[in-house]
Amino acid sequence: MSWRNNTDCCTWDGIICSMDGAVTELLLSSRGLEGQISPSLGELTSLSRLNLSYNSLSGGLPVELMSSSSIIVLDVCFNRLGGEVQELNSSVCDWPLQVLNISSNRFTGDFPSTTWEKMRNLVVINASNNSFTGYIPSSFCISSPSFTVLDLSYNRFSGNIPPGIGNCSALKMFKAGYNNISGTLPDELFDAISLEYLSFPNNGLQGRIDGTHLIKLKNLATLDLRWNQLTGKIPDSINQLKQLEELHLCSNMMSGELPGKLSSCTNLKVIDLKHNNFYGDLGKVDFSALHNLRTLDLYLNNFTGTIPVSIYSCRNLKALRLSANHLHGELSSGIINLKYLSFLSLANNNFTNITNALQVLKSCRTMTTLLIGRNFRGEIMPQDENIDGFGNLQVLDISGCLLSGNIPQWISRLKNLEMLILSANRLTGPIPGWINSLNLLFFIDMSDNRLTEEIPINLMNMTMLRSEKYVTHVDPRVFEIPVYNGPSLQYRALTAFPTLLNLSYNSFTGEISPIIGQLEVHVLDFSFNNLSGKIPQSICNLTNLQVLHLSNNHLTDAIPPGLSNLHFLSAFNVSNNDLEGPIPTGGQFDTFPDFSFRGNPKICSPIVARRCNSTEEALTSPISTKQYIDKTVFVIAFGVSFGVGVVYDQIVVSRFLQSLRLRLVCPLE
Repeated sequence: MSWRNNTDCCTWDGIICSMDGAVTELLLSSRGLEGQISPSLGELTSLSRLNLSYNSLSGGLPVELMSSSSIIVLDVCFNRLGGEVQELNSSVCDWPLQVLNISSNRFTGDFPSTTWEKMRNLVVINASNNSFTGYIPSSFCISSPSFTVLDLSYNRFSGNIPPGIGNCSALKMFKAGYNNISGTLPDELFDAISLEYLSFPNNGLQGRIDGTHLIKLKNLATLDLRWNQLTGKIPDSINQLKQLEELHLCSNMMSGELPGKLSSCTNLKVIDLKHNNFYGDLGKVDFSALHNLRTLDLYLNNFTGTIPVSIYSCRNLKALRLSANHLHGELSSGIINLKYLSFLSLANNNFTNITNALQVLKSCRTMTTLLIGRNFRGEIMPQDENIDGFGNLQVLDISGCLLSGNIPQWISRLKNLEMLILSANRLTGPIPGWINSLNLLFFIDMSDNRLTEEIPINLMNMTMLRSEKYVTHVDPRVFEIPVYNGPSLQYRALTAFPTLLNLSYNSFTGEISPIIGQLEVHVLDFSFNNLSGKIPQSICNLTNLQVLHLSNNHLTDAIPPGLSNLHFLSAFNVSNNDLEGPIPTGGQFDTFPDFSFRGNPKICSPIVARRCNSTEEALTSPISTKQYIDKTVFVIAFGVSFGVGVVYDQIVVSRFLQSLRLRLVCPLE
């Protein structure tokens, strides 16, 4: 609004001038600007800083800006700029540009190479999150001895890491993750001895980490080589990296024992070695010196032995994951020394004595996520009334343990609980009436047990299962580290999970209450029980329903035609019941396969090769397939796909067994 004709431009918002009235800075970040960047900005001969970031600018990047005789800082990140970034052909070799930020745009083609040879003052280049292709150039510091930061991550670069980068003696940060880079880490790279941040995650790097070269990087604080194809062990010489704070080597093919000298890296805050082939007794590493450690993630390796007592000296530890290894023994009371522990996953090991484990863990007052499934096999679910801690617990998984007994009363005191997973045990008796006192609970999996009696009405009255706005009650930061459901399915926050009620594979009897129509669930699985009566018409009110499994019960009468109006329903199974009449048509029902209806001899439809009479056909859904398409209602293809995820994640819950029922195959880890 301040940009008006007949007024001094030095008074305009975003314009900074020198004492003599020359424009020196143009700062227009986050102003909603559209259109193209005018090359005439390069004619402002005193302009030293141009910031047009976080707008909606399109077109190309004018070469006049990069070749300006005055611009020192050029920041156009987070726009819609595209095309190729042109090489500078001028013979001038003293352009003043120091900082170039073109990240988060739509640039394509090869990244300039000869341009950087002509920039003696270059310090920072951030070209991340574009679509650049070709090789990474090695000319960044040929003329610029002060070149410090290079970020090329999230592009489509291929080929090897250029050895010439090792000549950048002042380089402190080199990021090239999420590309298609292959080959090995060149020996010359380690000649860049000023490096503090070295990051190449999610590429195709191979070979071993050479310890004799690694020790040259005395200032290294972050080493991130996740999601590559590296082999070999962690070199013993890592103990000489005294400044190391973060070590990310997960999802490679590395092996061997952890070097005992790792404990000499006393500044370590994060150790992430999950999904490799490391083995050996963890007790050989003395963790007690790692007082700054916040995250220790050893998921999915082959470690043996017991949990080292020295881990309990890491008093700043917030996240500890030792799941999917071969650890055994009982949990030590020393864990209560971890005053800040929020996330603990011990799932899929061979731990014993669940009663002792819960008695110990109840004193961890800061715990929000506890995953201990697939341990304590064949033991009895503790009913001890003295289990009275866990006041902040939001996620509890005790699945796959084959525990006997009843659903314990102490769970009723977990008032902040949002996810409860007790599947794949041998629990008996009814679901207790207090279940609806857990007002934040939106994910309930009690499948694969021996629970009996009718599905309680109290379960249908649960606050979060009846609230469309359940997400607003959930803390998206609950997971200190991502939760895994198997090695590839990753969840970063509670909001990534659907509202779910899974009571399949039990012995529930009686009818499904019509109150079920008041729920707002995404997944409803009552399959493999002894339910009888009709499918309630009220289920047609579950407009957000994506999975409905009612197979292998004793349900009778017709499939409600109104189910065809559930436009998000992508998985449906009512096989092996006593249903009769026509299968609804239109909408999602035109996508379900025949085995969703098998085992109902009185059902008729072309889907099951059984013709209906004219009276029965009149009872099918009044909305034809053509009308459904004409109304442009999106038909989700067969399968389960939940879009309740978080940016930078693809969250998909799709768990079908032979009977096509949805369940969590693995415990959360």
